[in-house]
Amino acid sequence: MHALVIDRPGEAGELHLAEVPAPIAVLDELIVRVIAAGINPIDAKTRAGKGVSAAITGYPAVLGNDFSGIVVSAPYEHFPLQPGDEVYGMARVPRTTGSYAEYLPVSALSVTRKPARLSHAEAAAVPVAALTAWGMVVELAETVPGQRMLIHAGSGGVGHFAVQFAKAFGAHVTATGSTRNLEFLRELGADEVIDYTTTRFDEVVSGLDSVIDLIGNVHDNTGTRSLSMLRPGGILVNAPTGSWPTMAAEAAAAGIRATGYKVAASGRTLDFITELIDDGIVRVHVDRVFDLADGAAAHRLLETGHTRGKIVLRVADAAETSETSETSETSEASTTSAPAGPRP
Repeated sequence: MHALVIDRPGEAGELHLAEVPAPIAVLDELIVRVIAAGINPIDAKTRAGKGVSAAITGYPAVLGNDFSGIVVSAPYEHFPLQPGDEVYGMARVPRTTGSYAEYLPVSALSVTRKPARLSHAEAAAVPVAALTAWGMVVELAETVPGQRMLIHAGSGGVGHFAVQFAKAFGAHVTATGSTRNLEFLRELGADEVIDYTTTRFDEVVSGLDSVIDLIGNVHDNTGTRSLSMLRPGGILVNAPTGSWPTMAAEAAAAGIRATGYKVAASGRTLDFITELIDDGIVRVHVDRVFDLADGAAAHRLLETGHTRGKIVLRVADAAETSETSETSETSEASTTSAPAGPRP
């Protein structure tokens, strides 16, 4: 199969097209024909030799966790998702090959039906960022109506979902962003916006219940400064791995609860997110779509740190993929249609 691979860690130029073996499903895995793949900061970090690169066992390596596509094979006859079904979800690179490829093996627990109102390119922009935002805002910050929350980098991939989830659960949201993104943040539902290029957030907000920190201390000690913005009993949730190594010690010294967060690939949680999307409560913003062959350019744009929403790779044509899936479905007796039902 065609895939975008790296032969060694390095700069974005290491990404190139190659032919690699197609995946074989084991146990509960589905095989999905990928139509679009979202890219995330963890992809660029891993490509550069950081991130999860230490767990790569061999090269060439295929990166990419986000995907949207069409089921080619199901783990068993009466599994709720069958060949031809449109799905999206999150892979587990490098435990499996990634989504920068024509075909992807994915655990049954990490995939669900694609939101009906989204294109494949839009759907591929959702899983990692939305699951991260959900874990931080809903599960750890335990957002409730009236909660006062500050979200750093609110216009980014994770941030633009975090703002919308917080508003959906009734929080009063203050979000930081650059000048060009202030109106975008208001459109997402932020109650207050702070232009970090002109205003220091710690001079205009205080007494917060929670901070969603998507920056850490990699810029202007954002994480450290955020601790003093929280009320006693408040919580800071930080996501970028390695962005603030001294967080636990600083939070303990300040008497503030603080925790990192690492995303979990959960199809069940995606079901909740899908409902919010299809009900029009949450939307996804795709900054730009690149062809798979232009993956290096997509990574370079991501690494500028100035994208709005998500960047997506176009892996295949949806109409062509549908025809392929239909052919596969009719030619394999083991993949006949099964009645729809809840996730097992």
